[in-house]
Amino acid sequence: MARTRNTTASGILKKATKNGKHAPAGRRQGKGRGRGTAKTPSLTLTPAANVTAPNFIVHGTNDIAVFTLTCYRGEGMCLLAMNWKQGPPPDNFVGFAIEYMEPGGTQFYPLTNRITFPGANGQLNPNALSSRLSPFQKFRWIHFPSNATILGLFTYRVTPVFMDNKGILSYGDFQEAGIELEAETYPGELNICFTRGFISSQAFVDKFGTNGGVGTLLPTTANAGLTFKSTDPKEETALAWMGFEARSAILNTLDAAIADSTAQVRIAAYDFNDPEIVSRLEQLQGRLKIIIDDSGSHKPATACETKAAAILTDSAGADNVQRQHMGALQHNKSIVVDGDKTKIAIGGSTNFSWRGLYVQNNNAVVLLGANAVQIFSDAFDGLWASPNKPHGFHNTASADWNDLGLANVNARVTFSPHGTSNAKLQEIANDISSTESSLFYSLAFLYETEGVIRDAVTKVTNEDTAFVYGLSDKTVGGLDIQLPNGNPPIAFPVPLLKDVPPPFDQEAAGGSGTRLHHKFIVIDFNKPTARVYTGSYNFSVAADTKNAENLFVIQDRRVATSYMVEAVSMFDHYAFRNSEAKANDNQPLELKKPPADGSGDRPWWDKYWTNAQKKRDRELFGQ
Repeated sequence: MARTRNTTASGILKKATKNGKHAPAGRRQGKGRGRGTAKTPSLTLTPAANVTAPNFIVHGTNDIAVFTLTCYRGEGMCLLAMNWKQGPPPDNFVGFAIEYMEPGGTQFYPLTNRITFPGANGQLNPNALSSRLSPFQKFRWIHFPSNATILGLFTYRVTPVFMDNKGILSYGDFQEAGIELEAETYPGELNICFTRGFISSQAFVDKFGTNGGVGTLLPTTANAGLTFKSTDPKEETALAWMGFEARSAILNTLDAAIADSTAQVRIAAYDFNDPEIVSRLEQLQGRLKIIIDDSGSHKPATACETKAAAILTDSAGADNVQRQHMGALQHNKSIVVDGDKTKIAIGGSTNFSWRGLYVQNNNAVVLLGANAVQIFSDAFDGLWASPNKPHGFHNTASADWNDLGLANVNARVTFSPHGTSNAKLQEIANDISSTESSLFYSLAFLYETEGVIRDAVTKVTNEDTAFVYGLSDKTVGGLDIQLPNGNPPIAFPVPLLKDVPPPFDQEAAGGSGTRLHHKFIVIDFNKPTARVYTGSYNFSVAADTKNAENLFVIQDRRVATSYMVEAVSMFDHYAFRNSEAKANDNQPLELKKPPADGSGDRPWWDKYWTNAQKKRDRELFGQ
């Protein structure tokens, strides 16, 4: 038997929080495409309980305030963007105070800032202070509420902060707006879910300490996964925090399948060593059919993939378990549940493994309804019928674009391997090359993947017309320099491990292996033509023509905004760590006071008007 961790039945504690009644004024956008009416969800896969799609962009409405506020909805997080209304700010402007009120709350709580003004005699305050005392010297900020699963509107209040020549702070008129964060993206149809993926972060250190992570919360090797037992008393809290909404959706989908005795379940797995998932699949017995990759390190008898196959052969029967690698890899990570009460299909980049759920940045695309289930079932059947035979699959309908038939979202999916006549790589490269406004991407293995996708990304990055933020799991030659047009170098995962600048602490390394595992591209998020490509597909020739993969294209501003916020949160996180890793010292990071009269010094905000990248960033998000 695979070991089950000591959790609730679903692996996630569900909160019965009521929707907040506080609804501040704010201009809102995004109520769907108008292709149909949103349905009430019949299944509880996450704590969300919304019955209509949430607003994805909200604006502050205070005409008296000297700045604008735009709030972009992410999945369980919010990007707040500020911009000065009339010209540059005065020299004595020292940043923004940000406060928030939880749904149903009656008071505001300030976000804290680790970076503070220098104290007396140059001493650094080691404690994070209220942003009303240590304002953010940024024109945008991403907030991850500690209670992100509370239902209803999170209200944000942003206030400009000023400092006189005696160091006394004063405050201008604030902007305020409310936005829903814990919500299904399109209830009853489509939900975009992310893992948190920030084990190398100050938040992880604060919550679980640098001794947490590999060894206490996570196994030290992949092959120890099925039998690993945590020694950390905060195990469930930590795993729920790291796995975030993707973990909740995956585990609750399997629980729903167990509860629906009519449900047939089809799984395609690559990395496969999470005992919570394996133990649930055991309970399905003969209602399960599963394909498990047997390439490379997944093939030996010592591999968890081999051990899991043996466990599930015992429970489901040998005829229901298949090992294969298609033309190179069985790289799909997909779930299909088809029952009288339960119809769910899941694709995306999240492996059913410890690293996939708890270390890496990943996404899961959760679909509800008979049409999506049929499309994913057909793809599974095609893979099952052609083990290790790409030519047997690429002529099936699954290898073409399939409209998911969602009422409110224009979404299609295709499955690899493709043949010459229906290959998708060049088509995607052409679409990237047509970028008009902005390009955000998180592409694992881009550093080793030459070809049309990297060429298209490089082309758009080098042009003056589009704003580009990109991430890979390692630096990428040609994309690793600051360009004159303002597009910054690509970011990649690096923890703060040595020469850590005060007031920051050393972070958990997260073990060996890939940490940034996302595969997504966001094109023109702020235009009606916004679209996202995502899935298990690594945007390579192998992913297109050899591997078993899933690939979505979703043409929708709400979905594009969710992925944009995810990209920006990762870019900010890792770009800072990349910069510190290259620094020659560990000088303390401090807030900048206003320049003294006649000093010739520039205020902190000057770079947001004179630096091409920061100026474009301020103008794009603050529009």
